[in-house]
Amino acid sequence: MSMKFQPFIALLTFLFLPLPLHKFPQVVGDLNSDRQALFDFVAAVPHARKLNWNATTPVCTSWVGVTCNLNGTDVIAIRLPGIGLSGPIPANTIGKLNALRVLSLRSNNLNGNLPSDIPSIPSLRCLFLQHNNFSSVFATSLSPRLNVLDISYNSFTGTIPTTVQNLTRLTILNLQNNSISGAIPNLSLPSLKVLNFSYNNLNGSIPNSFKRFPSSSFIGNPLLCGSPLKLCSTVSSSPSPSPSYFPSPATVSQNRHGTSKNKLGASSIISIVIGSLAFLFLLLVLILIRCLKRTDSGGSGMLKRKISGGGKSEKPNDFGSGVQEADNNNLFFFQGCSFNFDLEDLLKASAEVLGKGSYGTTYKAALEEGTQVVVKRLKEVAVGKGSLSSKWKFLRGLDDIQV
Repeated sequence: MSMKFQPFIALLTFLFLPLPLHKFPQVVGDLNSDRQALFDFVAAVPHARKLNWNATTPVCTSWVGVTCNLNGTDVIAIRLPGIGLSGPIPANTIGKLNALRVLSLRSNNLNGNLPSDIPSIPSLRCLFLQHNNFSSVFATSLSPRLNVLDISYNSFTGTIPTTVQNLTRLTILNLQNNSISGAIPNLSLPSLKVLNFSYNNLNGSIPNSFKRFPSSSFIGNPLLCGSPLKLCSTVSSSPSPSPSYFPSPATVSQNRHGTSKNKLGASSIISIVIGSLAFLFLLLVLILIRCLKRTDSGGSGMLKRKISGGGKSEKPNDFGSGVQEADNNNLFFFQGCSFNFDLEDLLKASAEVLGKGSYGTTYKAALEEGTQVVVKRLKEVAVGKGSLSSKWKFLRGLDDIQV
């Protein structure tokens, strides 16, 4: 029986014994490749703290910040936060760690371009690069296994690539405080729990798939609109590069209050204008009344002006004779009048016009002592001085009520 199984046992021994011999060089080769990539990285990037990475110590147990898998065949994690790394990361260093799952280089002084071979490592799950000075364009090639992508507080530029749509396992996406611009693509990330796009240069409307996140995830983007921020003019699932805005309800309320205040001010102005016009109208009426009164009183002064004959007010030489020189505006009294008044008394008296004839105007004058007399002032009489005097003497002697 045992003789029959001896060839079979020998065959199994032949098949399985060479396996460790072939596998061991492959394991050693992978770890040596990772060691060399890390040596190249630490040699090119200055660091303030000593890492104690050297060829005499084992990578998986002695190197600071390096973690290997359980078999010790691959480097799966590098955690070097805040150790004073500075300058750019050269390509073909960390990007050559094919089994790397976690890379944490946060809170250092790394700058320049981020090599594209790092975020595209197929096995990479967590990438922590926050609080550095990277200034490259946002990577378009990303590992589909990423769970956490945090590149906040850098100077990354460019737009959010649509390849983020492929990150179906992504739970944290933090792009805060960068210079990323353009519109937010409408992405479906069912596992996403934490999102932060704040303080960038994003514009357009927020896609419906991201409206479930708070406004703190989008603040600091002046050209970004839509819920949970202020409303856009057109609510659409597709982003708009240059949106126009509707005012928020608070702004509408303020505008309404401002409108009511403006209306109240207009009413007050109208009232003031109407009051001013009414005042001006009354003032014009008063001025018109005073002008009419002056016109009425001008008639009483007309006699004085016409009798004065150019302002001469010389007192006549004879009060009762009735005949004086024509050049001195003589007074003639009828019916043996014995009134003792002269031309100056007439000038002081109030008078009214009784009538006008072809030879002059007749006035009714009221002297200061109350005596009323009738005075006729002749004008343009084409007769000689002697003839006129004789005619006045004749008329004075008449006793006729018509005269």
